[in-house]
Amino acid sequence: MSRKKSAVKRPFNIGEYLTTSGVKKTLSHYRKNQVIFSQGEKSQSVFYLESGSVKVSVTSSAGKDAVIALLQPGDFFGEGCIAGQTLRVSTATALERSTALKIEKEEMFRVIHEEGELADRFIAHMLKRNVRIEEDLVDQLFNSSEKRLARVLLLVARYGNDATPLKVVASISQETLAEMVGTTRGRVNYFMNKFRKLGFIKYNGGIHINDSLLKVVLRD
Repeated sequence: MSRKKSAVKRPFNIGEYLTTSGVKKTLSHYRKNQVIFSQGEKSQSVFYLESGSVKVSVTSSAGKDAVIALLQPGDFFGEGCIAGQTLRVSTATALERSTALKIEKEEMFRVIHEEGELADRFIAHMLKRNVRIEEDLVDQLFNSSEKRLARVLLLVARYGNDATPLKVVASISQETLAEMVGTTRGRVNYFMNKFRKLGFIKYNGGIHINDSLLKVVLRD
């Protein structure tokens, strides 16, 4: 007697679920350098990045800017409204032509309540974001600007994530890198040239990041 084969359950795909399951959302397209939302605006929606890349930055009362995150497809952003933020505490800007799903806060609450797998992924995302913020703080307090730059480049390339690291990442301006590292563009230029001469990185239609760059981060 033959046994009926059990169906193999497909891995849960957040992007596919948000696109096809009837979730109320708006598909928005952004041009390069277009602001998606600004610091101080009302916080009433969550975004899911489908394509392109986005930087998240903050501006101090003295007018100083700092980049706190670079986002890739599959990332959520603007999720502070779920945690009770009434105003945006940061600005999100498209670094290239990008597409994102915009989901209103009430709809996101409904989806999280009704779809357990998405809720698990969303909570994991927020926890990872908190861990990243803690690591960034330690990095700023205890590491040199050279190590901080190397760590930023590795994070952009997704080293340490579950996903396969990207060997080549889209070109990022040295001004943006300086804002992320907390140093001057001149220092970033100096260390980028140093990394290139040592073979840690190279430029070829983007920034090619070699595994050897980890040596800078791990060096005492």
